[in-house]
Amino acid sequence: MPIGRQLALTAKSVGQAFNAALSHAGGSIATWLILSTLEHDQWRSQHDLAAALGIEGPTLTRHLDMLERAGLVVRSRDATDRRTVQVETTAAGRELHQQLVEAAMAFDRRLRTGLAKEELDELRRLLMRLEANIGARSERPPT
Repeated sequence: MPIGRQLALTAKSVGQAFNAALSHAGGSIATWLILSTLEHDQWRSQHDLAAALGIEGPTLTRHLDMLERAGLVVRSRDATDRRTVQVETTAAGRELHQQLVEAAMAFDRRLRTGLAKEELDELRRLLMRLEANIGARSERPPT
């Protein structure tokens, strides 16, 4: 089997399992990525947040609409540039983020089961080499 196919199938399986773990904690991968990015970094605008996440503005807007309706984030216009929309987590968003952190850490422990530190280091090195082989960017959103 070509390594790209195996990697794609593995990534899909891991992604589905991770999403299920986050769903059980009250979120999703999209919610996790957005809240984590907001909690770990200061983004000047919704546009900057979309760029940091590597998604299109309309996709982020759809996710933020849902998170805002759920009371997890608030958006406001920048006082100095009314065209700029700022996004912040609410107390409920920070609480959910902490629950998702715990779920992510538990999932990570499950995923690492049976793997030695040296094996994990080698896996990271190999995955980074695969990314380099295809010219993938090295920046990743916080997880």
